[in-house]
Amino acid sequence: MTEQTSVPANPETAAAAEVAASAFANLNLAQPLARAVAEMGFSAMTPIQAQAIPVVIQGRDVMGAAQTGTGKTAAFALPLLHRMMKHENASTSPARHPVRALVLLPTRELADQVAQQVKLFAKYTNLRSAVVFGGVDMKPQTAELKAGVEVLVATPGRLLDHIEAKSAVLNQVEYVVLDEADRMLDIGFLPDLQRILSYLPKQRTTLLFSATFSPEIKRLAGSYLQDPITIEVARPNATASTVEQRFFGVPEDNKRHALHELLRQREIRQAFVFVNSKLGCARLARALERDGLKAAALHGDKSQDERLKALDAFKKGEVDLLVCTDVAARGLDIKDVPAVFNFDLPFNAEDYVHRIGRTGRAGAAGLAFSFVGGGNDARLAADIEKLIKKKIEVEGLEFADQLPDIRRQGRINSGRRLYSDQTHGDHHRSTPRGDYARTAPAPRDPFFDKPYEASPDSQVAQPTWDAGERAPASRSISANIRPKRKVAALFKAS
Repeated sequence: MTEQTSVPANPETAAAAEVAASAFANLNLAQPLARAVAEMGFSAMTPIQAQAIPVVIQGRDVMGAAQTGTGKTAAFALPLLHRMMKHENASTSPARHPVRALVLLPTRELADQVAQQVKLFAKYTNLRSAVVFGGVDMKPQTAELKAGVEVLVATPGRLLDHIEAKSAVLNQVEYVVLDEADRMLDIGFLPDLQRILSYLPKQRTTLLFSATFSPEIKRLAGSYLQDPITIEVARPNATASTVEQRFFGVPEDNKRHALHELLRQREIRQAFVFVNSKLGCARLARALERDGLKAAALHGDKSQDERLKALDAFKKGEVDLLVCTDVAARGLDIKDVPAVFNFDLPFNAEDYVHRIGRTGRAGAAGLAFSFVGGGNDARLAADIEKLIKKKIEVEGLEFADQLPDIRRQGRINSGRRLYSDQTHGDHHRSTPRGDYARTAPAPRDPFFDKPYEASPDSQVAQPTWDAGERAPASRSISANIRPKRKVAALFKAS
């Protein structure tokens, strides 16, 4: 009798069967990991998870490309923890807990986020994990490393500091993960990566994950990965279909006005606002706070403690607008952020993909608004259009007749002083910022407005001490030499 494969009767049944096949329950993960996954509310896998996890469990090298926000962290963390369960032990000896998995990331915030996810996955195991990044004291990190950890999450610069201090020993590493590898190459981490990889054993499993793959990334993969399996669940550099993307032609001086207008029109309660410079980030955040909005700045010149506090406040809803540079464009997973504003278009078109990936995560809907001003913005918009392979239409933005009650005085990003046109009993008008002008106050006394007019018969009076006639010049002195003029003295000569 020939074995037959049953085919679902309709598409809905087929979709249900596909979801069932991609459930975490079918992975046969170690029981402590499965318990943690169920507790976190994970049921169905995303496409990158469904394709990558079985391959990593087999011990193969992987190059994984997927849109940001599709769960790449679980795609590498769960299978690595599953494979390391054979090393699990309850010993307190540091020698029994060497570093077996190394995860490298480009930014401190992303490293901290991934480390938190790993701790949640390993909650019911005896596997230890730690995170090291710059901007904070090394001593607590050193103490944690010397106590022994199996999973080390790190940024390259701080990891090299620990390697040189001999507090991080990597000679037993079995698994290496390069997350957001294209970003690490963009910001010049390639020499650091090469140094770090030289400390690792030659026989290891290497995983490379990113939302975008460039030719440089593929060359890196060819150098350090052994017969890798390439997994691409979406077209490279593609943006999520659930994110509504709009581009508005807004003059530079009107961008802040446009931001307020879109927040009002769409009733947006929280959003990322991306700018290109650290100084512009700080100035815009201060200006928005003066406008009555709860805003926080996040950029590279902030201390690590300030950056973590700003992120935490945004996650808790205590901050409405997180004004940030591209330090926050990669990997940050904050649920239910409804919108992203590109106050400045990114210089690198690939950063646009990562920026708008902060919204519309895990299949949710999101909004991405970009302001196209003057200068170089037209070229930057053309680069984005070429990358995402979608036609960009730059729209005009109509402003309401009456704006919300915001303070319009103060310095804006351009550094110009802005003055209000508000008069007694009138509301703020939607006049473009360039049309605002200083209004002179009404004169209190007409006398002070008159120009100075000298009396026609006025003469400069001589001082009393010089009122007398001058003595005639001596004949022995030339007529061309002026006689000495008397000068007032404080005291009389004796």
